This record gives sequence, structure tokens and C-alpha cells, in this order.
Amino acid sequence: MKSVDVVVVGAGVVGLSIALAAQARGFSVRVLDREGVCAGASAGNAGAFAFTDILPLASPRVIRQAPKWLLDPLGPLSVPPRYALRIAPWMLRFWRASWPGQVRASTTAQTGLMALSKAALEPFLAAHGLTHMLRRDGQLQVYEGQAEFDASLTSWTARAEAGIAFEHLEGDAIAAKQPGLDARFTHATFTPGWWSISDPKDYVLAMAERFRAGGGEVVIAQATHLLPDGVDTSAGAMKGRVVLAAGAFSHHLARSARVRIPLETERGYNTTLPSGAIDLRCQVTFGGHGFVISKLTSGIRIGGAVELGGLKLPPNYARADAMLTKAKRFMPGLDTSGGVQWMGFRPSLPDSLPAIGPLPGQPNTLCAFGHGHLGLTQSAGTAAIIADLLAGVAPAIDLSAFAPSRF
Repeated sequence: MKSVDVVVVGAGVVGLSIALAAQARGFSVRVLDREGVCAGASAGNAGAFAFTDILPLASPRVIRQAPKWLLDPLGPLSVPPRYALRIAPWMLRFWRASWPGQVRASTTAQTGLMALSKAALEPFLAAHGLTHMLRRDGQLQVYEGQAEFDASLTSWTARAEAGIAFEHLEGDAIAAKQPGLDARFTHATFTPGWWSISDPKDYVLAMAERFRAGGGEVVIAQATHLLPDGVDTSAGAMKGRVVLAAGAFSHHLARSARVRIPLETERGYNTTLPSGAIDLRCQVTFGGHGFVISKLTSGIRIGGAVELGGLKLPPNYARADAMLTKAKRFMPGLDTSGGVQWMGFRPSLPDSLPAIGPLPGQPNTLCAFGHGHLGLTQSAGTAAIIADLLAGVAPAIDLSAFAPSRF
């Protein structure tokens, strides 16, 4: 197989965004994936560009709530008993990352990456003829009572300091934004800067089409180990600079270069209902229950929560059922018939920040993985950074907080 300038491992939203950005800089690019385009988490996400989500998952708030959540095997956060011992070292790192000083540093880094990603998105979409897929409907975060709302105010203060616009709502003002919510939701916050894509799978497939039209090649093969000048695969060795963007599977390939990165898998579940299931005006987030409802061209998607269960355990679709049952209770007009269930793997690092930059001891390999819930959100920004690194240009933001060597 002929050499190319860049081999991108991973054909999800991050990998294909990078492939297009590198191609636009004049590099010859090949994309490699074990299953094909959009076969993983990129197909089943909520479709949100969550630019307001600057606060790390690793935080004192989550640490305080975690014991309560973990007691409910179908709640917002769960660890299957069979996986508890294996994930213990990662959980210890997560706990350390929740210390106030680390949270401040992670929030600053995340804010910078979010700002870059938002600024990069529209030019990226325009350059590749994808602007028509962008929606600007905003997001409604809802709260069950005064106490839950009051507990959220610290996070909104942090967002205000970052220049993020939002509006707190009560009573009829909530119904004006989104009719049909149960009366238990007495308070809400609307964020207009929370954008979305018409359908995440369609978006990635469209990117692949543009990439191929520009002369790019997508190869279905298993990457087996990194080489000093490329990557070995089940289809033979591929020469070129490597970008490791294989989501939840990225750490396995990094280990072939004797680099251990503490990547874990957040198993996400959802149910996609037919488009007429409810009149949804914007994305609605039930933060206290860890799930969202999104309107996509493929239907109404209800999903979220975190199950730290690795790559090998069988799916527990009772988690998807539990979210659907709650959604019906929270929006009584929701028609829950005709749904299709899904489970996917989100790549999560313990400090809630992705790994972006050179792999330690392997300067020919650049990392672009570990975005957790924010792969779609940060895809254009990550692509701009990697394209700069490939071209020998200093990126627009400081990458020290995202360096793979930080572990």
C-alpha cells in the first residue's frame, strides 16, 4: 500500500474532522478504521455542540453525588460489580482530579478548547458544504425545585465568568421555551449558545463523502501496533505520520509503543423514537438524572448517563429503559412506542480533558482522543490543532493541559 503523508486511525467524528482539516492543508491522508465510517460512538450521540459545558466531570459536586448515584444500578452513574476492581485505579485518578486546584486548571483548559472549537466550527462547515446541518435551537437545563436550582448556581457563575450567555427561567417562561414538561420542574436555565447538528451519523457520513471526493481513502482494517514511521495493520504496514483518534480503543494502540494512558470507557445508552414522539423545541437536559432529549432528523433521542464498564461486558439495556421511563414521567405527552435502542463507548480520561499532542517517545504519532461526552463538540477545534501540529505551526491554544505525557 502506497505511503501517504498522514494516517488517521479512527473514522468517527474526530478522526474525519482531522482528515478533512489535514487534507485542506495539502496533505495526502488515509483514514483507517477497524469497522468503517461512523461505526462507534459518533453514530449514537445526542448531536449537541455543547460549547457551554466547560466544567469537568471530575469535580467536588460529582464526588458528593457519586455515592448516592452508585447505589442505583440504573442511575446517572454506575459501575458494574464485575468491573469495580479493574476501574479502581482510574477512579483514584478521577478523585484526585476533582480537587479544587485541579478543577480550576481543567476548567480553564476546557474553556480555551471550547472557545477554539466554537470559532472553528462554522468555517469548517462552510469549507466542506455542511453548514445546512447546523441548528441553533439552544438547550434547556431543568431543575426539580428550588434546592436543585440553587445547587447549580455555582456552575452558572463559572460560565458567566467565561462569557457564556444564559437565562434563568421559572413558571410560564419554562413552558414558553418547551411545552409539556411536568410541573415538578419549577426552574430552568436556557443556553442559546448550545448548538446541535441535524443528525450526528449523517454528519460523519457526509464528512467521509467530502473526504473521499477530495482524494482521501478510507480503509477498513485493524491497526495492530505503532511503528517509528507509521502503523502496522491487518492490511499491512502503512507509512506516514499517524494521528491516533480511535476513541475508546486508542489506548490499546498507544500501549504498543509502551505508553500507558489511563483511558476508560463510559458506556452510553439511548433510545431513538420516531420523529413525531413529541414536539421538542430545543434539547432538554435533566441534569439530576443524567440524560437529555434531543431532536434529530432520525427521530427523538433519549439518552446519556455514565456506566463505567469497559469494552467487553454485554450491554445492559435496562439503563436505556430506565431513562425512557423517566422521560415519559417528565414529559407526559411523550409517545414511547417504536424506539430503537443503542449502546456505545465514550473514551474518558480521569481529568475530563482529551489527550491532544505527541505520544511520548513517539514523535511521529499525534494523539486526538479521550473527549468523553464532547467528541462532536470539540471535533473542529481538535482538527484545527492537529492540522497546525502537522504543518509545524503553533496551535492557537496552550496544549500543556492536554498533553498525553501528563499521565
